[in-house]
Amino acid sequence: MPQAKPKKTVWSRLWRIWAVFGLTAIVGFTAWCVVAYRASDEARQALHSDKEMEVIHGDGYWSFVSRTPSKSSLGLLFFPGSLVEPAAYAPLARAVALKGYPVLLIELPRRGAFGGASGNVAIRRARNLMEHSAHATNWVIAGHSLGGVIASRFVQQQTNGVAGLVLVGTSHPRDFSLAHLKFPVTKILGTRDGLASVKKSEETRHNLPSSAHWVVIEGGNHSQFGSYGFQPGDYRATITREQQEMQTLAAFLEMLASASHTVPIRPEQVQSNDPAFSLAFRQRSARLQFARNE
Repeated sequence: MPQAKPKKTVWSRLWRIWAVFGLTAIVGFTAWCVVAYRASDEARQALHSDKEMEVIHGDGYWSFVSRTPSKSSLGLLFFPGSLVEPAAYAPLARAVALKGYPVLLIELPRRGAFGGASGNVAIRRARNLMEHSAHATNWVIAGHSLGGVIASRFVQQQTNGVAGLVLVGTSHPRDFSLAHLKFPVTKILGTRDGLASVKKSEETRHNLPSSAHWVVIEGGNHSQFGSYGFQPGDYRATITREQQEMQTLAAFLEMLASASHTVPIRPEQVQSNDPAFSLAFRQRSARLQFARNE
């Protein structure tokens, strides 16, 4: 007689339920990331080369170089936030490059997810690009959110060729000190940042040099440091994205000017008619019209 098939146990049913639940969660998480961390259409426009800017997408990076020759040997190397599409930082990168500072935007393995930011892959990639760059010999290292963590680790491991550090929307470094650094350091925060509050950053202030320059953007949040969707866990900003972008750019230009030993550009000097914005920031129908103001 044929043997009867064993009845499914309770555990096998539970396993199937959990497997289906896990798969659904993964699919849902992926879809959520695509929407929340996807670069805006306006940001993608900043990825195109034109008569004023050469934009190159290489293996694990984007480069932005102005076609106008620059006397500066200083560049900006930027690490994006975890899960955020790197293109979300293209407007900032382009705006900085238009001021004469070449920019390298480093892509994180798997956008920093599943351990993609915990190793040294992104750091090794950045070092290699720095060493072989034909556009700059010294670099300001910067990063947003988890990118700020990587930027901190970068300068902890190596300071050769580093002229400055900019940490955006992050309370790091937390686990080690960079208080010994001799070059300029800037930290940029938003008072409405739900992921890296000013309070959290104050608790780790001792890990940065006493000379570090703090820029606190009133009403700015975490998500508006890049041009992407609203990040879960964040607070709603009380200023517009354009306002936060202009203040962020001003802080970067001031740091770069300081690092290159030129006259610093104060935030109040970056006006809405700066040419960097006309090419780099969003093209909404009701947007401000920017003209050259040299």
